[in-house]
Amino acid sequence: MRRSKLYKAQAEKYDGQQRYSVAEAFEVLKSFPAVKFDQTVEVAYKLGIDPRKSDQTVRGAVALPAGTGKTVRVCVVADGAAAEEAKAAGADVVGYDEVVGRIKDGWLDFDVLIATPDAMKLVRPLGRQLGPRGLMPNPKTGTVTETPGAAVREAKAGRAEFRADRGACVHVPLGKLSFEVAALKQNFDAVSDAVVKAKPATAKGAYILSCTISATMTPGVKINVKELVRAEK
Repeated sequence: MRRSKLYKAQAEKYDGQQRYSVAEAFEVLKSFPAVKFDQTVEVAYKLGIDPRKSDQTVRGAVALPAGTGKTVRVCVVADGAAAEEAKAAGADVVGYDEVVGRIKDGWLDFDVLIATPDAMKLVRPLGRQLGPRGLMPNPKTGTVTETPGAAVREAKAGRAEFRADRGACVHVPLGKLSFEVAALKQNFDAVSDAVVKAKPATAKGAYILSCTISATMTPGVKINVKELVRAEK
């Protein structure tokens, strides 16, 4: 198989079979040859769950202490005092029937959608538009709430949602490769804690089977999961 110059240069920087400590793994990631844009860093977990079982769903959201490194566009479906609260918190778009109508017509120019519980009667029928893009508000992720102002501030500061896929894998963005190692590790620790806390009560045996970090155009760097297992205990 023919490999690109970038791949060969990256392969010289690390041992693809080694399990690194979290801090070492980020150092390896940052040692790879630079590209022309600021890459997004992501962590991937393989979990010991059976996602076919409804009682083994892993889903949640976590505030990233060091932020995401990007501007987050927040839309809120609310009215009355809740709408005013969302506006004061810095939401980009706030409305009720008119916002739902725009979404129904195909408008999806936002990254996070927040709704009050009473507004969900209008939002639920938009599942076909919102669901495939991961934009449907959900109480488990804090995007269906009576206090949209706090949810807006959290989303703007840096917040990541996660959900196990059919292969029992969870992928979560951690920020940008330009972040300091300490900031990336801060976000990693927060995400790992949230994933551990989301462990289903019915999941037996080992929970975090493997963990890998990577950036947009880099190979994956494997983490020594013993660190995470200790944290889990």
